[in-house]
Amino acid sequence: MPISQAQKPQRASAPGNATAPRKAAVGRLFVLELSGNRVLSMNPDGSGKNIIVSDCRYPDGIVVDIDAGHIYWTNMGVPNLNDGSIERANLDGRNRTIIVPAGGTHTPKQLHLEKQSGKLYWSDREGMRVMRCNLDGSKIETLVDASGGDARPGKDATKWCVGITVDSKRGHFYWTQKGPDNAGVGKIFRANLEMPKGQNASNRKDIEVLFDELPEPIDLELDLENRILYWTDRGDPPLGNTVNRASIDADFKKHPSPEIVFNHLMEGIGIALDVKHDQMFMTDFAGSVYSAKLDGSDKRVLLYAQGNLTGIAYAELQDKNG
Repeated sequence: MPISQAQKPQRASAPGNATAPRKAAVGRLFVLELSGNRVLSMNPDGSGKNIIVSDCRYPDGIVVDIDAGHIYWTNMGVPNLNDGSIERANLDGRNRTIIVPAGGTHTPKQLHLEKQSGKLYWSDREGMRVMRCNLDGSKIETLVDASGGDARPGKDATKWCVGITVDSKRGHFYWTQKGPDNAGVGKIFRANLEMPKGQNASNRKDIEVLFDELPEPIDLELDLENRILYWTDRGDPPLGNTVNRASIDADFKKHPSPEIVFNHLMEGIGIALDVKHDQMFMTDFAGSVYSAKLDGSDKRVLLYAQGNLTGIAYAELQDKNG
């Protein structure tokens, strides 16, 4: 799929012509470099890499609010210090602001922006929970508490919540609990955005297990148009170090097998979809950024040896030169 390029400046409209030329949309990737504690920005072919934020606190999940001109990212912090946080900045890294202060969440991982309701959703690994808040950081809520009463930071990796995605139209959210390294006990869950009456994050009865016995599922992305769930798996081959996908309309009581569409990742972490252009982007802990079509074809390594990479987000921004 050809990468969108910035268009040349167009001539001004003739006098009396009220129709101004529309500015082109240019794709941009935002990538988190855990080892360097930095937020990177680059073109969808890996060129034009810039460091836009530095001195993060072990960043993991990132989202883009195109309309507001913001990026949000999670800082895992150090698990035994309970100092996880969420920050916001402009698309160029300026005006950096703390949204959820240190200790407002334990070890925040993947992040999801739900623009319609003005909410940020995230998984809290050692916190063993799924959480959300308003875009300004107010009204922090726990939607799922998987701790079973265990003290935080949780030691049981089967209770560690990592990936997150949201289907606001149908009122669901999805998350992963990865389990120990390569243990084959990872799971993907689904629950309603609205808490059932009389229930709470610890005892809610609407939680479905969609997949279990996975090597080590990490980040999630949802193709809402085609109702397909995608996720990275960090576990060992052949089922791990992969990108998987499955229909969210499947009969999960029949234990369907996901489709592996990409393999040979080196501890796969981040994933971002560009459904309009039939492409996806992935990162791994070995420092590579990859692209492929949604069916896994046309695989490309965009960058390699970039440090330990975690979250990735794709956005189409207005071309300043358009």
